Amino acid sequence: MKRAPVLVEPHGNVVLLRLASENPLNPLTDELVDALGDALGRIDTDPSVHATVIIGSDKAFAAGADIEAMSVLDYAGAFRQDYIGRNWDCIRTHRKPLIAAVQGYALGGGCELAMMCDIVIAADSATFGQPEVKLGIVPGAGGTQRLPRAVGKSMAMQMCLTGASVSAQQALAAGLVSKVVTPEQLVAEALDIASSIARHSLPVLMAIKEAVGRSFESSLNEGLLFERRLFHAGFALHDQKEGMAAFLQKRAPEFFNK
Repeated sequence: MKRAPVLVEPHGNVVLLRLASENPLNPLTDELVDALGDALGRIDTDPSVHATVIIGSDKAFAAGADIEAMSVLDYAGAFRQDYIGRNWDCIRTHRKPLIAAVQGYALGGGCELAMMCDIVIAADSATFGQPEVKLGIVPGAGGTQRLPRAVGKSMAMQMCLTGASVSAQQALAAGLVSKVVTPEQLVAEALDIASSIARHSLPVLMAIKEAVGRSFESSLNEGLLFERRLFHAGFALHDQKEGMAAFLQKRAPEFFNK
C-alpha cells in the first residue's frame, strides 16, 4: 500500500508536517504539493492549531521540483495549467505561522518552499541552492524574488546565476535561516520554537504574520499605516485585555483566541 506523501503529526496546538515521498529526496511532485496544500488548508481552518512545522527526510527537505514532469511541458501547457502557481499559492497564502526544519538538500523548489515559511531552522547538514540555471530554466516558485530579500542581491545573483549551493552556516550568516543545530536537535528545536509561538493569541499571531508579510509588498509609510491599523484593531480583542491585565497582575495570561 502506497504511503501518504505528507504525514501529519499533532503536538498539542502545533502540527508537524513531514514530507514523506517514497523517494527520500522528496521531489516536489504535484501529488506531494497537493497533499501539503490540503494539510495546510485543514490547519488554516482548525482553531486548535496555532503553528506548523514542515520537515523532510534525513537526506532532503526537498531536493527540487519534479524534473521528469517538467521535461515534457511546453509553454502553452505550463501557462494553461498554471504550473507551480496552481497548487503552490496555498502555501504562500497560509495565514498561520510556518516553520521550515531543514536537513539535507533544500534545492530549487525545496529552497523556495523553505523561503515561503516564516522561520527557517537548519541542521548543520543542510544545503540551500537554486540550481535551475543548470537545467536551462529560471526559478519559478520565488527563487529570484524571495532570495534577494533574504540574502541581498549579490549572494542571490551568485546562487541563481551559477547554480552553486551554500551551506547551513553560510545561509545563517546571510540571513536565510534563523538558527543552525545538529540533525539530532532539529525536530525538538523546531517544535520548541513552534510551541513558544503557539502559546500566544491566535488572532494576534495571524495579524503579526500579515503585517510582516506586508512589509515586503509596500512602501515604508504604507506598511507603517497598515501596522498601526492592526495595532488599533487589537484593542477590540478579548486577548488584549487579558494580556495587559495579566502583565499588570504579574501572572501568566490565559488567552481564548478572541
